[in-house]
Amino acid sequence: MAKRDYYEVLGVDKSANDAELKKAYRRLAMKHHPDRNPDDAAAEVKFKEAKEAHDILSNAEKKAAYDQFGHAAFEGGTGGGGAQGAGGFGDIFGDMFGDIFGGQGGGRQRQRRGSDLRYNMELTLEEAVRGVEKNITVPRMSGCKTCHGSGAKEGSKPSHCGTCNGQGQVRIQQGFFSVQQTCPKCHGNGTIISDPCNDCRGEGRVRENKKLSVKIPAGVDEGDQIRLSGEGENAGTGGINGDLYVSVSLLAHEIFTREGVDLHCTVPISYSLLALGGELEVPTLDGRAKLKIPAGTQSGKMFRLRGKGVKNVRNAGFVGDLYCEVMVETPVNLTKRQKELFKELDDSINTGGRKHSPEGSSWSDKIKSFFDDIVA
Repeated sequence: MAKRDYYEVLGVDKSANDAELKKAYRRLAMKHHPDRNPDDAAAEVKFKEAKEAHDILSNAEKKAAYDQFGHAAFEGGTGGGGAQGAGGFGDIFGDMFGDIFGGQGGGRQRQRRGSDLRYNMELTLEEAVRGVEKNITVPRMSGCKTCHGSGAKEGSKPSHCGTCNGQGQVRIQQGFFSVQQTCPKCHGNGTIISDPCNDCRGEGRVRENKKLSVKIPAGVDEGDQIRLSGEGENAGTGGINGDLYVSVSLLAHEIFTREGVDLHCTVPISYSLLALGGELEVPTLDGRAKLKIPAGTQSGKMFRLRGKGVKNVRNAGFVGDLYCEVMVETPVNLTKRQKELFKELDDSINTGGRKHSPEGSSWSDKIKSFFDDIVA
């Protein structure tokens, strides 16, 4: 597939200056960066495309060659695409946005960052609604306490890498093109460890089970994440820790189901209470509550108890509601006398017709009309 014009990729004119090129690249890289678009192959392609275009057009010599010969000027593999392969997406992003994310960029050595970790935490509904503090144990690679993360044995220290002059990266000159790569001698550390630490064997990190206390705010929901900065994996010699993300998973509740900040429950109710009306005791997370049932209430009616739901984790002043659906419970295992009473009641109600059963009478009328239409 033919490559798109680099100016078209960045959305700039051929007369664009360095500041305009940089601004255009920033916008595209921020939009399509893989960290912001996980598992999105199309975004990854657009990110690489923008990186390659900027690499060429921001270099005066490469830009002049491209303006004269187009993509053919780099068919030998020395163009922007080759320069990209040396580092990961983090390195590419750091080159351009080091001032935003703390990287140094500009060909200088950047501090390596360890991997982020995820911990799945199961919570009861009550814990999620009210908030809770949990103690957890996370297996991870941590900075070696013996050598303080240097990787060198006590009494010694890492030596300066002469290959990259301590920069962690080297430049390879190919004609008038220059490609920057990770130093093959020190593997990007900028230092060489000749006498490694016995505990970490020169890695600067060891495996441990880290005990942490995690504060869960009130109102968290299924899938919410709590970020613990610096509690992820250590990157090794000269590196820093990634982050730990605690992902919330809610256990099923015997009574309530949750939808956002609202709670739902189904309450069994008798025929007589629906017909005559009265008070019904219902559960809430704060205790028992009285629900007034109007006479003639139909099964399936939903009652709303304001403020008896869940606090909004992002807006503590807002609390959801509790919705109680009353469902008639059909009596079972009736005695002979109870069956007789039900039959008497049923006969009495049927005698009243539409007066006592408006829905049933309306249904009967619709059925009669339906069959009359068929016969006609």
